[in-house]
Amino acid sequence: MARSSARGARGPALSAPLPAAPAPQTVPRRRRSLLGWLLRTALLLAIWGGLALGAALIFFTWDMPRPEAALATTRRPSVTLEASDGRLLATSGDLYGEAVRLAELPAYLPGALLAVEDRRFRSHFGIDVIGLARAAIANWRAGRVVQGGSTLTQQLAKNLFLTPERNLRRKVQEALLALWLEQRFTKDQLLEIYLNRVYLGGGAYGVDAAARLYFGVPAARVSLWQAAILAGLPKAPSRYNPRVAPDAAIHRGADVLAAMADAGLLTEARAAAEAERMTLPRRPSGDAGWFADWAQDDLAEAYPGSGDLRLRTTLDLKLQAIVEARMEALLAGPGAAGHVGQGAVVVMDAADGAVRAMVGGRAYRASPFNRATTARRQPGSAFKPFVYLAALEQGMSPDDTVSDAPLTLGRWSPGNGHWASRGEITLETALAQSVNTAAVRLLQRSGGAKAAAAVAQRLGVQGRFADNASLALGTAEVTLIDMTAAYAAFGNGGLRVTPYGVARAESAERLLAAPRTAPQRAITPDAAAAMRRMLAAVVRGGTGRAAAVPGRSVAGKTGTTQDSRDAWFIGLAEPLVIGIWLGNDDGSPMENVSGGTLPARLFHDILEEIRP
Repeated sequence: MARSSARGARGPALSAPLPAAPAPQTVPRRRRSLLGWLLRTALLLAIWGGLALGAALIFFTWDMPRPEAALATTRRPSVTLEASDGRLLATSGDLYGEAVRLAELPAYLPGALLAVEDRRFRSHFGIDVIGLARAAIANWRAGRVVQGGSTLTQQLAKNLFLTPERNLRRKVQEALLALWLEQRFTKDQLLEIYLNRVYLGGGAYGVDAAARLYFGVPAARVSLWQAAILAGLPKAPSRYNPRVAPDAAIHRGADVLAAMADAGLLTEARAAAEAERMTLPRRPSGDAGWFADWAQDDLAEAYPGSGDLRLRTTLDLKLQAIVEARMEALLAGPGAAGHVGQGAVVVMDAADGAVRAMVGGRAYRASPFNRATTARRQPGSAFKPFVYLAALEQGMSPDDTVSDAPLTLGRWSPGNGHWASRGEITLETALAQSVNTAAVRLLQRSGGAKAAAAVAQRLGVQGRFADNASLALGTAEVTLIDMTAAYAAFGNGGLRVTPYGVARAESAERLLAAPRTAPQRAITPDAAAAMRRMLAAVVRGGTGRAAAVPGRSVAGKTGTTQDSRDAWFIGLAEPLVIGIWLGNDDGSPMENVSGGTLPARLFHDILEEIRP
């Protein structure tokens, strides 16, 4: 009983089921799966992000210039034109002055630049985060772009390496190049590069070239207010160009002075005082552009491989201003009433052909086409002196006579206007009164149209000449400058002159020979004196009476084409010869305008202001 009880007592314990094994833990496995997924995703994102970043870098930089090479970029040779007295007339090409160092400049010049362009230049790393934020807020408030956040370094990167286009790609390139510049150069070096390379209008690069161009002094000698004007130019070089827009340049300079005061570089009282001192002389000539263009024709052929050129021209700025003012007054007044749209004037030294003044139209900026040198128009009776010279060379004299009776050649009968036939008149009277039938008879008597054309060509007139009797009445097509130069021979004793505009030329290395053709004998002194006598009669009592100036010896000839489409006066008044043309570009007729009216009056008005 006891065993049984014992076995019975242990039995249940031996037969009891073993504890169940713990169930698998699923949470850690899920965590490992999530972690793996995150790692794979991060890896893929890193790969694709790197590829995207690489693609972006390629997109933004594939055509970005190599900075080292761009720092050594070349430039166009410059041409500087000076008037006869040495005053600056015009520039072209890329004008650079001397390379300047910060130590050589007055402190207020770089100070003015930093005050208005980049006050945190010394502290930022090439990109001004504060400036960008400020500009973004200002632009957001204004609803348009009113501020820029570019640093001086970014401006330098843009000026040195990039095009002016405005887009995201260019801005990214600008930022990358600015970072490169900041790593490559010190702040002083960057500022020096900027001051020497920034474009400041008028073809001038760098503060030294601009100082010489606008103020006639090197950058080391500019005054405070001049420095302020220079510092204001990078924002808009053309708009604030002191030679083109002096009022805008002064206003901008005053803003720069105020910015300097705000930055603590000078007192407000000093800024105000300097602003009061600002004065820019206005250009004495507004439209000498025609002369500048003409004087620079064929420079490459005249001065091959000379690099930068400085040309002293023959232009007299005072005389140029007189001619421009008188031309504008005439066109705005009686010219408007007579339906005159354009005019041209050439003032030349009769002794050697030096051009002292030139107007090629009404307004150069509106129409640079030069009507004095390029336009070919019929000269009308202004061509008759060549017919009369041919007659003199055939043995006639001013006192010989010619018939003024009506004349018919085939189906052509030249008229004499209001002139009443007298039968036989002297050559002097015939030219003075511009009698057409007499001129045609002289043409026939002295060798015909070919002989008259040969005389004109011998004196320098190039053009298309009619091979018939109408040439006596001026049916050729010629330029004003050629006609003016040809008349010079009547006043200088018979020498043919070639018009020129450059008196002296020099390159950076040496003085150059200015191409010029010396006056050459074309007609005898006696023939020249006889022509001068007859042309004086034109002004004294003939068709050119309006050109007479009391106390001056004046000679000249009028010319009017059919239907008053062209009106000319070419006159001699020692030492000058002055050629004038009035008309319309489309050849439309003028109203009651002839060579003896408005052109002769303009000659008188110009000559009256010129002291003998």
